[in-house]
Amino acid sequence: MAVLRPENEEEVVRVLLERYERGSPVAVVGSGGKSGWGETVAAEDSLDLSGLSGVTLYEPNELVLSARAGTPLSMIETLLAENDQELAFEPMDAAPLFGGASGQATLGGTLAANVSGPRRIKAGAARDHVLGIRAVSGWGELFKSGGRVVKNVTGYDLSRGLSGSWGTLAVFTEITLKVLPKAPDSATLVVLGLNDAAGVDLLCAAMGSPWEVSSAAHVPAALSANLPVDLGAGGRALTLMRLEGVGPSVDYRAEKLRALAGDLEAVLVADTESRALWRHLRDASFFAGGQGALWRLSLPPLGGPRVVNSLKAAGSFRHFYDWSGGLLWLASEPGSEEALAALMRGTVEREGGYATLVRRGTTSADVPAFHPQAPALAALARNLRQNFDPKNILNPGRMG
Repeated sequence: MAVLRPENEEEVVRVLLERYERGSPVAVVGSGGKSGWGETVAAEDSLDLSGLSGVTLYEPNELVLSARAGTPLSMIETLLAENDQELAFEPMDAAPLFGGASGQATLGGTLAANVSGPRRIKAGAARDHVLGIRAVSGWGELFKSGGRVVKNVTGYDLSRGLSGSWGTLAVFTEITLKVLPKAPDSATLVVLGLNDAAGVDLLCAAMGSPWEVSSAAHVPAALSANLPVDLGAGGRALTLMRLEGVGPSVDYRAEKLRALAGDLEAVLVADTESRALWRHLRDASFFAGGQGALWRLSLPPLGGPRVVNSLKAAGSFRHFYDWSGGLLWLASEPGSEEALAALMRGTVEREGGYATLVRRGTTSADVPAFHPQAPALAALARNLRQNFDPKNILNPGRMG
């Protein structure tokens, strides 16, 4: 296997032009932290983008940052923290789910997968924070989209179309993002003892309230002892609602949320511990280093508990809800993987959602990692691929 390590954009163009002319595929790699997510790439050679690293522009007063695709997110987050700023979409670090080290995720890999954390329900997805991109197509052609200001797009917004394409359409070389001020204070109201349906109901009520909840999650009793903060749960389920802003505002809104919870038992977690809680939830750290199948389900929020109840017939699993119930993480226990996979997609589709097999475990290779697309959408995806990568040299097979 050849490992190709371009050091600049021009070398990426040269490599992909050569590969296009030969019809020779490559696996596009950043840090490799998400290599277990999706199907196996049908390519012997890899295009390692770790050499394309570094921040090329940062204007704190303008809330804009540009960096090369191989730049570690940890480097960007450290730089932003020096100016009390952050990536508001709160990108997860997926590597520990596959036994890798944390802190290695890259900017290009994050946008290619469009991964976003708990704050997505308020701040939007990774793609919503992109101002501009530079990328190279499977033709070996360099192109750009957008720029360095918010209102910069005429024609097609290619950054959105390429986000979540897992490197199958083009290779990012540089990305420009809008960044936002970091909230000076945060707190999390935790309600104890609710079942899944009641917990998600409360989360949805909180998100519909005027109290500006920025994140909302429900952790069933089976996982509540595995959080990094001792909440005195005593084996009970936890329903978590995060508030961010200036201290007096956070305190006021926390009181109003307590009132919304009525007589339910609740505790308020202050800033430092609150941030630790949401980092743990962001990275689905309950399931780090595991070997079994891990599913990520996107659903209408109120449908999640119904899906969980239906899947119990397949065997045992552990799960928790993020995005006010709209995101359900579910890890199968040994012996349940095949039965769970057999029920999964049909059950999720009946609720209007879709299911991604993040970590395969022993689940049969016949089960696709990504949710099968409707015929019209699949046809559109094929047309896009034909235009961006007609010889199928970029991550062939990654999305099935």
